[in-house]
Amino acid sequence: MHPRRPDGFDGLGYRGGARDEQAVGGAFPARPFGSASDPTHWVTSPPDIPGSRNLHWADRSPPYGAPGPSTPLDGPEQPCPGGGGGGGAPGRSSEQLNRFAGFGIGLASLFTENVLAHPCIVLRRQCQVNYHARHYHLTPFTVINIMYSFNKTQGPKALWKGMGSTFIVQGVTLGAEGIISEFTPLPREISHKWNPKQIGEHLLLKSLTYMVAMPFYSASLIETVQSEIIRDNTGILECIREGIGRVIGLGVPHSKRLLPLLSLIFPTVLHGVLHYIISSVIQKFVLLILKRKTYSSHLAETTSPVQSMLDAYFPELIANFAASLCSDVILYPLETVLHRLHIQGTRTIIDNTDLGYEVLPINTQYEGMRDCINTIRQEEGVLGFYKGFGAVIIQYTLHAAVLQITKIIYSTLLQNSV
Repeated sequence: MHPRRPDGFDGLGYRGGARDEQAVGGAFPARPFGSASDPTHWVTSPPDIPGSRNLHWADRSPPYGAPGPSTPLDGPEQPCPGGGGGGGAPGRSSEQLNRFAGFGIGLASLFTENVLAHPCIVLRRQCQVNYHARHYHLTPFTVINIMYSFNKTQGPKALWKGMGSTFIVQGVTLGAEGIISEFTPLPREISHKWNPKQIGEHLLLKSLTYMVAMPFYSASLIETVQSEIIRDNTGILECIREGIGRVIGLGVPHSKRLLPLLSLIFPTVLHGVLHYIISSVIQKFVLLILKRKTYSSHLAETTSPVQSMLDAYFPELIANFAASLCSDVILYPLETVLHRLHIQGTRTIIDNTDLGYEVLPINTQYEGMRDCINTIRQEEGVLGFYKGFGAVIIQYTLHAAVLQITKIIYSTLLQNSV
């Protein structure tokens, strides 16, 4: 099975992907939905979760043993013996509810990740690029307080600025990866029987994609950290205009401290590739643990029909959540360095994250990635790499709460329908 969208692009503010409905090379022969299924053909990603991401290799799920009436694929069809008559109505109704609930779960996760958590991303980036800051906001308590101050002085718009540009970066990245994979032999997915050459070519494709999206990410970063106090009313396509202007060097006011794009390629690609690798490994590991747990419960015949349906949707969402959390935490210092390099010389004015009002200019003079790391360590200490980390805690706490709430709602709907 191919992922519905390409793998996480968190280093450039991207998450998303596409899905092919048919397996490559006929590995999964077509069969009726209600037919008896070979357990080795079970897949990890239900087709109705728009927010899930397959960061792992395109392999099959571990076998669950002989299919029984409690399996998610066969369970909804059990009330319809012989495949005819009016007895199929309850099964079809349960299947429709199952699909609708799965769609709602994925949509809620996608909404939380890209919309509801955006204020945390805004404050996190402002703290990362603010080398003046005395308060590092390492805990969620100070972050909530400063968010309240920004909302009070500038309005709710200050916490959701730049959200449109993040979606534009996602679209640019998605299109770039698709176009490059179509016109080059670089594989967009890694097959089950992978080899080092295939992995290297796949990572090369990711690296080229990050390079294409890099100037647009820089423009999106400016929109998310620029203070609303001095911000002009820009259109939703301003990110594209500024990204193109950054490439050709025209139309955008910059200072002499602006680093050339060639100097930003290495840290940008390094962060993006590391984030992708860590996310892939963590997601695959978590999925393996969850599948083994589910497999044991199936063998013990202790799984209820409701739990079986939940097992069809939530393992991948939980694995995605754990993968994003671990990769963001591990690479947070590198992300701080990356954002400071991208924002330098762009004449950006940010909010004062110590007071919650007033503005500050960005006047750094880093010569490159190594100089930025040494300067932060000497002038701000090791904790200077973790400025704004409290926003990450709030972001993933909020995401976990939404997943838990949707799971409770889903369980209630299934229990009422059984």
